[in-house]
Amino acid sequence: MSDREEQLQYQELGPFEVKNKLIAMAGDNSERMMLNAGRGNPNWVALEPRHAFIEMNAFAMQESERHIFHPNIGGTPQEEGIVDRFNAYLEKRGNAPGINMLKKSLVYIEQEAELEPANFITEMADAILGDHYPVPDRMLLCSERIVGRYLYQEMAGKVRNPGKFNIFATEGGTAAMTYIFQTLMENKLMKKGDKVALGVPIFTPYLEIPELNNFEFVEMGVAQTAESGWKYSPEEIEKLADPSIKAFFLVNPSNPTSVAMHPETLALIRELIETRRKDLIILTDDVYGTFVNGFESLAAVAPRNTILVYSFSKYFGATGWRLGTIAIAEDNVLDEKLQNLSESEKAEIHERYKPVFLKPNESKLIDRMVADSRTVALNHTAGLSTPQQVQMVMFSLFCLLDKEGVYKQHCQEICRSRYSSLFKALGYEPPVNPYNAFYYTTINVPAIAEERYGAEFREHLVNDFPPIDIVWRLAKEKSVVLMDGSGFAAPNMTVRVSLANLKEEAYPNIGHAISELLEEYYADWQKGQGAS
Repeated sequence: MSDREEQLQYQELGPFEVKNKLIAMAGDNSERMMLNAGRGNPNWVALEPRHAFIEMNAFAMQESERHIFHPNIGGTPQEEGIVDRFNAYLEKRGNAPGINMLKKSLVYIEQEAELEPANFITEMADAILGDHYPVPDRMLLCSERIVGRYLYQEMAGKVRNPGKFNIFATEGGTAAMTYIFQTLMENKLMKKGDKVALGVPIFTPYLEIPELNNFEFVEMGVAQTAESGWKYSPEEIEKLADPSIKAFFLVNPSNPTSVAMHPETLALIRELIETRRKDLIILTDDVYGTFVNGFESLAAVAPRNTILVYSFSKYFGATGWRLGTIAIAEDNVLDEKLQNLSESEKAEIHERYKPVFLKPNESKLIDRMVADSRTVALNHTAGLSTPQQVQMVMFSLFCLLDKEGVYKQHCQEICRSRYSSLFKALGYEPPVNPYNAFYYTTINVPAIAEERYGAEFREHLVNDFPPIDIVWRLAKEKSVVLMDGSGFAAPNMTVRVSLANLKEEAYPNIGHAISELLEEYYADWQKGQGAS
């Protein structure tokens, strides 16, 4: 099979599936070290909140060992006197990593979060041992309060009072999306054949999920363009005024472009919802929001309409922990829509949830999500594992205590420095964009080709090769693995580079590899021109 024939086969797959083929080809070249910038798993980890987790674990073991039933069988933590025992443990551990954070956390818990230290310590000690089912199953009480404060700090921007949110702790952002889609369907808020708007370019699975036979949604793109600095135009946002569009799904900052929604766009959406689309459902995945200073989520701008998904995976180097959240305002249009369903629909929903709620039709949508996450019948075992919730709390406290935003600054510096190294080697000056998260970057290869070699060569590149050809040849010939932008609904022959998962010295090599390949395309084209 020729390369072209194989490319056309793989072109039908999503970019994450194609990536496996690219990795295999790049690994076959023994003369070069493979540079895989195809996946967004960061190559850093947040240390102090992990140390704090370990110390909390050790304290919890000490608590269990206070009540030995038999050898190797301990008891559960007891609240009486636990604050004094915890303080004694902290003093005994001196300046061990994580101890100072736990000391400051106790002050924060009492003075700012307005929680009882005994309740907090008991919840954390019991949760980290994992000796009880999660209660409440949606999220532990102190954990929800602390994570809620973290989300408010990182997602609200200049919005000072978006209202109270209920939070469901989930097994990462992907589980959150799965639960949301399922519950929207089960509760008749979305139906097969409904029209949905997608903010494109977008994370590929969000292009694929609506098409599955579970949903069969009709997709319509609301597009950002490179020419506008990946900003939605007023004309694109106006598409959402169409009352047949039930929901707007987006990633903000976007993946693959890594650019946050412009304040003017946020204002347009707020105005649209307040005046003409009070019924619009918004689902926003804001995992990269922490990489943009002053980030403002649609959950803050349009809280009644928005389901917020956030994952701790990227910011804290914690993809393996599977820590995600769904946040929905207590006062929201989704619960309002449930009350406006037909009597027959309410009756059907009542039958589904009657094993777990006394008054099913009065239950909130987010609590129905919890039940749906365990197929309703297993609701009594629902909820994110309690040790995972403790690590989520430690990450949240770490940033809540960081009043100067030092950790944020350092994470941003890592990505921005790699971005600069990449484009310097590429010999291309990207536009300055204050809303850039710098977690990924999207390189418009045809635009660079036109700048260097002219519009005719650009047309040749785009029209005479499959969109996948660039990433295919980079892998096979240069041992560089990147993602095909067209798989994200980005322009053909754009490539996505992750700025998170390789050391800085790798990025100049990626820039040089792209430039070399472009030169080779151009040289081959010139030969063809001469032959003709």
